[in-house]
Amino acid sequence: MNVRTATLLVLLGCGPLSACGFTPLFAEQGMAQSLSAVQVDSPHGRIGFLLTQDLNDDLGRDKEASPAYRLTMTLNETRGPRGLTLADVADYYDVGLTVHYALVSTRTGKTVTSGDVASQVSYDDSGQAYGDIAAAQDADARAALDAASRIQMKLVAWMARQRPGADGAPP
Repeated sequence: MNVRTATLLVLLGCGPLSACGFTPLFAEQGMAQSLSAVQVDSPHGRIGFLLTQDLNDDLGRDKEASPAYRLTMTLNETRGPRGLTLADVADYYDVGLTVHYALVSTRTGKTVTSGDVASQVSYDDSGQAYGDIAAAQDADARAALDAASRIQMKLVAWMARQRPGADGAPP
């Protein structure tokens, strides 16, 4: 099959997809503006700091504009050994992160949506002090990034369901 035939087949296959009614969430008018109007309150601790940075990046926070929403979070972190050697020494760890979030309208002071997200990552213990610290910190960063992505998707889904101008709804 030559390139011209392959291109024609791809174009013909895309035609029916355009009529299916699928619209990406970020194609919604004003979705990016609504997300950038969320001020993230940073929870305490290293993972809280990483989570805040990831959310600010994901949401595209516009620091020049006054926020329409405030995102508050509480964290529950767990770390536990999973794999044991013959000498009963852990060589594999799991890091669990559960985040309870609440999106508060700055206009009304009311919580407009809230929920929980959970993330679980793992890392190996190398038996070397620096390597173990680096692996644990990398696991924290991965857990925070995963939780931030999950929170972002929940916020996007909530914003997509709102009617513009409704109480707490995106402008």
